Amino acid sequence: MLLVPKGNFVMGSPENEIGRNPDEGPQKEVVVDSFYMGKYEVTWEIFELFFKQNKQLFAKLDDDRVIKIDAITRPSPPYEDPSYGMGKEGFPAVSMSAYSALVFCKWLSTVTGRFYRLPTEAEWEYAARAGSTTPYHFENPEDIDTYAVYYQNAEGKYAAVGSKAPNAWGLYDMHGNVAEWTLDEYRADSYAEMEPDNPWVTPTVIHPRVIRGGSWDDDADALRSAARRGSSLKLQKRDPQIPKSFWWFTDANFVGFRLVSPAKQPSVDAQKKFWQTVLDE
Repeated sequence: MLLVPKGNFVMGSPENEIGRNPDEGPQKEVVVDSFYMGKYEVTWEIFELFFKQNKQLFAKLDDDRVIKIDAITRPSPPYEDPSYGMGKEGFPAVSMSAYSALVFCKWLSTVTGRFYRLPTEAEWEYAARAGSTTPYHFENPEDIDTYAVYYQNAEGKYAAVGSKAPNAWGLYDMHGNVAEWTLDEYRADSYAEMEPDNPWVTPTVIHPRVIRGGSWDDDADALRSAARRGSSLKLQKRDPQIPKSFWWFTDANFVGFRLVSPAKQPSVDAQKKFWQTVLDE
């Protein structure tokens, strides 16, 4: 986890940015409090501890914490290999739902005693930009192969995390490799009504949620710092189960996530309220 300093930035893209979509505006200056963010996208080794739970690894935890961990529901087995054979060790975990990623965050918070969650959309863009105002965190778009795994260089699959150069704040794969879940519900007009201080569009539905960063299966313009998309039922299109899995999205092998932990940790009551909100507990 790397410390991202408190600061303000202009969220969204200018109207003359190549590849811009209408939902990236109007631009808005927002303030974001300091937080820690994962240097890399969450890998399979960590995520699989969650849904398989290695009992020996957590044997030394106090009884109260073990009870709390055991009480957290973990994903049912996926219908098919969620990595699609693209690699596990050192590679980003993909194909989980936003709900699954959030329950993982609650599980990890319980294991470690430190509060973890997904980034808000504003936190994600702030960290991705790393002080830049250009479409990417690097100035020359022709340098994209140095920093990003995307359709033109991916050879049809994701890469090990950290295989490209990081941004100015030391964060890897903010552009490409796998797209990343955020905390926000997707709305095309989010910025028009967004609060300027630590904005968050609190989710009220399963879809659409905001996905950021672009992936190995996207063209370069989808990797821009301001580029955003909403999730949809299409991410579960090939799931034959009735009802469809709440944990795994069969058509989301390009979506993973990255962890955030606020520099100022919320109170126990605030954390409880947060989980009640995002997990509908």
